[in-house]
Amino acid sequence: MGQGFMLFETAIGRCGLAWGAGGLLGVQLPETAPGAAWARLRKRYPDAVETAPPPEVDEAADRIIDLLAGGRDDLSDVALDLTVVQPFNRRVYEIARAIRPGETSTYGQVAKAMGEPGAMRAVGKALGENPWPIVVPCHRVLGTDGKMGGFSADGGAATKARLLTIERARVTDVPTLFDMDFSVAPPKGR
Repeated sequence: MGQGFMLFETAIGRCGLAWGAGGLLGVQLPETAPGAAWARLRKRYPDAVETAPPPEVDEAADRIIDLLAGGRDDLSDVALDLTVVQPFNRRVYEIARAIRPGETSTYGQVAKAMGEPGAMRAVGKALGENPWPIVVPCHRVLGTDGKMGGFSADGGAATKARLLTIERARVTDVPTLFDMDFSVAPPKGR
């Protein structure tokens, strides 16, 4: 099987997937400008042809559509082509893939889980190079004290925050109105 790519509509805009014989080569999140997601996929994967996806890629697209509409699929079993990924980055991505929708971790926690507690910046760099956003959920990794940190997709930290909101993730220990055990409606008759 040669390389291919497809675009598909989601709740947050047009996304794309590129694939090869070894699995997904990359995921493209929506871009602000019309046609930009297509152009970026063509640039990143010049040998890929826009075509109908094989069944496993079509299923991955359906699962991403569901996740971006508020579903809880962690996508951890979607096959990725890891042949072009450096060993350090691969370890970071394996740990990030274990973070479930609605949960978050920090760059420091990922570094510690790797056995390299001082590698927080290297973890951030690896996540910034992540070719599979959403499938390797780099948006679920935050800075200290719930700070968004960077995000390499179009829209940066605002896109990261939007993805976390869709997943109903808590980024701080401060309760929201949805966490309170009391009604916020005024008493009836007043």
